[in-house]
Amino acid sequence: MKKFSLNRLSLIAFAVLSIIAVSCNEDNNDGNPPAQSITDIVVSDPNFTTLKAAVVKAGLADALATTNPLTVFAPDNAAFNASGITEATINSLPVSAVDSILKYHVLGAFVTSTSVPVSDAVNPLLGIKLFASRNANGVFVNGNRVKQADISASNGVIHVIDRVLIPPTRTIAQIAAADTSFSFLVAAVTRVGLLSAISGPGKFTVFAPTNAAFRAAGITDIAAVPLATLTAVVQAHVLTTNVFASDLINNTTVQTLQTGNLRITTPPAGVKIDGSTQPVSLINVANITATNGVIHVLSRAMLP
Repeated sequence: MKKFSLNRLSLIAFAVLSIIAVSCNEDNNDGNPPAQSITDIVVSDPNFTTLKAAVVKAGLADALATTNPLTVFAPDNAAFNASGITEATINSLPVSAVDSILKYHVLGAFVTSTSVPVSDAVNPLLGIKLFASRNANGVFVNGNRVKQADISASNGVIHVIDRVLIPPTRTIAQIAAADTSFSFLVAAVTRVGLLSAISGPGKFTVFAPTNAAFRAAGITDIAAVPLATLTAVVQAHVLTTNVFASDLINNTTVQTLQTGNLRITTPPAGVKIDGSTQPVSLINVANITATNGVIHVLSRAMLP
């Protein structure tokens, strides 16, 4: 009988192992291609053509393909249209502006829809707070709905949203101070010593009565209101967490700076101090997003 040499046996063994390895690899793939990166998904989906234009304009395609992990709240074409932003708008903006808008939509972490907090501020790549919430109405960022969640990518996850998120540039106090219809509110907040609080970092919600709303509640002169009464009134309008209109669920309560609670009433969207009988409606302007929270405009000031 002819004997095989050691070298020949080694070659045969290597060939057999190679065939087994290739076969196992094909079985594991089951014919499925490797997962796409976030950039691959955006580029290949016809619903993301405006987002693709923004990513290209900002030069972020490589970063969104290779950085891991990422979570992207991605506006589709319908969301851009609803926000009044077209590809022509994108092309007219400075690169820095498009870069800022996109980075406001991206978290440097892997966050599935079930991991979105009930109500909290999260930190996108831009470094300006993004306010997320999850409740019976769905999942929201800055009050904008996630309409398709948990699209898996090789380097993270995409959630499709129904509006473009515009980074805020002013605090709650700065927004109120710039609007003369809030002069009573600014005077009241200043007098009770809360101006610095709503000027600083946080995740506040302010149910903001206009001057007319104060008058509707019988307050025509902020200086004439006893300080203790005014303090209670102001504190009843300020929450220590972010509550957007999408978070207003009927007959739930939220904690105010005062020791009491506000009770949510819907529909229509409104709030009342626990124990009071008449709810106060949110008027047309809601979800005014600030760097440190959100403002909702009230039709009448709430009295404890």
